[in-house]
Amino acid sequence: MEPGNLKTFPILTTERLTLRQLSDSDVQEVFLLRSDALINKYLDRQPSKTLEDALKFIEQVKDNSLSYWAITQKGNEKLVGTICLYDVSEELKKCEIGYELLSEHQGKGIMREAAKEVIAYSVQTLGLKTIDAYTHKDNQSSTNLLKALKFNPTARIDEPNSHLILFRLTI
Repeated sequence: MEPGNLKTFPILTTERLTLRQLSDSDVQEVFLLRSDALINKYLDRQPSKTLEDALKFIEQVKDNSLSYWAITQKGNEKLVGTICLYDVSEELKKCEIGYELLSEHQGKGIMREAAKEVIAYSVQTLGLKTIDAYTHKDNQSSTNLLKALKFNPTARIDEPNSHLILFRLTI
């Protein structure tokens, strides 16, 4: 569910980053994200096999989401990753967060900076109080990121996906 009070896509900025709407010109980078075996190692999704798959994904996101951002570095429009809020519940004041980053941009603090901005947006603009994030038990980079962002692991086990750990940030 998308936040009902939004009409236009919210562009977010940080010191180094611009978080903007996905565009058709991101097709090559989205294809790389969605087809790279290392990036997808811990994700339960079908990888993109063609640029057409990536373009269909972009079109679907653009048509249905005001909370799925392309991460770019200021001064360069080229997508380096994505971050999104989904399963947004205005009633429960909660959502889930998801993210991915091209391999060559990992380990540089980019996702931490982007996530901090998206979390601030979710609290200040959308009024959310709880943000969940699922990560694979072996994905140490994601676990480290979530802990650095003050998410706490929960005891909840996702029965169909027992390899996933639920982290929760309560504001």
